[in-house]
Amino acid sequence: MAGKNVIELTDDNFESEVLKSNVPVLVDFTATWCGPCKALAPVVEKLADEFAGTYKVGKLDIDDAPDVTKKFGVRSVPTLMVFAGGEKKHQHVGAAINRDGLLKMLQG
Repeated sequence: MAGKNVIELTDDNFESEVLKSNVPVLVDFTATWCGPCKALAPVVEKLADEFAGTYKVGKLDIDDAPDVTKKFGVRSVPTLMVFAGGEKKHQHVGAAINRDGLLKMLQG
């Protein structure tokens, strides 16, 4: 489902991979049945490849990780969130975002 530099996130690894990360993390809340999510996936994966080592990028399937999904109030997919220092810093809902918009979220 994800590219080589995209981490598969779950309820079990979210804290260690995202909240305890020493670099900003872009989390793509997605679902296998979501058409817009599939359209956005190549943009997210390209960003992950381009900035591997600088930022982390992860995908979290909302159907497979209900605890994290509920904790962060995700009600629509795709939802993209940036976490830094253990806190949510930015959020974007919907597929209407490009590489530069995602990068601005990570840098901001």
